[in-house]
Amino acid sequence: MPSIQNSRDIFTVSRLNIEVKAALEGSFPLLWVTGEISNLATPRSGHLYFTLKESGAQVRCAMFRSRRNLSRFQAKDGMQVIVRARVTLYEPRGDYQLIIDHMEQAGEGLLRQKIEELKQKLDAEGLFSSDHKQSIPLFPQRIGVITSPTGAAVHDVLTVLQRRCPAIPVILYPVAVQGENATAEIIEMLKVAEQRHECDLLILTRGGGSLEDMMAFNDEQLVREIYRLSIPLISAIGHEIDTSLSDHVADRRAPTPSAAAELASPDCGELKRKTESLARQILRMQQNRLLQLAQRIDELSIRLTQQHPGSRLREQHRQLETLQLLLIKSMRHRIDMLNSSLRNLWLRVDSHSPMQQLQQARQRVDNLGVRLKQRMQQHLQQSHQQLGGISRELNAISPLATLERGYAITLDSSQSLVRDASRLSVDDQITVRVAKGELECRVEKISA
Repeated sequence: MPSIQNSRDIFTVSRLNIEVKAALEGSFPLLWVTGEISNLATPRSGHLYFTLKESGAQVRCAMFRSRRNLSRFQAKDGMQVIVRARVTLYEPRGDYQLIIDHMEQAGEGLLRQKIEELKQKLDAEGLFSSDHKQSIPLFPQRIGVITSPTGAAVHDVLTVLQRRCPAIPVILYPVAVQGENATAEIIEMLKVAEQRHECDLLILTRGGGSLEDMMAFNDEQLVREIYRLSIPLISAIGHEIDTSLSDHVADRRAPTPSAAAELASPDCGELKRKTESLARQILRMQQNRLLQLAQRIDELSIRLTQQHPGSRLREQHRQLETLQLLLIKSMRHRIDMLNSSLRNLWLRVDSHSPMQQLQQARQRVDNLGVRLKQRMQQHLQQSHQQLGGISRELNAISPLATLERGYAITLDSSQSLVRDASRLSVDDQITVRVAKGELECRVEKISA
């Protein structure tokens, strides 16, 4: 029979704490809690440990260093705060606690609620619509900076502009960036910049601070003035975690003053490098194009030389010389053959001793000699006639032969051939080229 203890589900303390922790974390979403700070501890790790209490109740809290560094104020005992946290259980002690994600002073909660209500109102009116936002010029002619002349923001902006593009002029519109008069001064400077229209880009900026410090940039009148502004405006209010209504209505929002200066100015060093690279590419393209044109000119020059009339005459002259050599060679070969035949005949004559045969053979030899001489003369005469015909054909197509027959070539003042008398006018200067020399003439009469 099994024991009673074996039938029970017995929890260890660790298991109990683990399951309670899971139940707590699963039951509560990320929530907002308000209370007073007490028993504040700040160890070397940079974390914050304290108790959040009110009359009759308290809860342990922990805020890790990564989230503490984003806080805009220094936590102190007795301070009333609002925290955004998740509920969990610290297993080693079995205590439930809050892990804080964000903390702000209690007064800021009301301010944030008012800002959020105003934001929804202005957004409904279309003041934050992207359709109304203007584009930022890539190469501004002059940049206006609206900020405190003594704050760190103006130094950051001017340093970045000087580094990226020192050639762009900068105009400083000094204003207070916090306090009672800050909003009025900023609105007045926006109107001054609009009226003067000496800048084609404006930067509205200030450094970080508490929500109260930056309330001037959440003013409804300022937001509406930025909306009516015809000059593009970059807003950089506070640091990355800070967002004002001016940031929403501005044409561009930058997380820091330095980032606003980078958005407003081109990187002249990078532009110079790109320009030099493009110049080198253009130079290479021009050199390649010139090389191609030079090759094309060489090809056309070779074709022109090959098709020139002088080249054709020289080629025909070489062909004539070749034919003459072949003719001489053929005649010599024919003579050698005839001589060989003659020797053979003499041998046959010698082989027949009777005088009659010898006389007949001599007569035949004489006849053959006469015939041979006649044939040779006829052959030579035909060859000379062919040679003369070819020479006459060559002379017939030669411009010089035309001039030799008494013709002349007439050139106008631009050295162009004159083929139509109507192209000339009385008193025009012309050049008449004959077989030997040239004549400079003036036109006295033109007959059609």
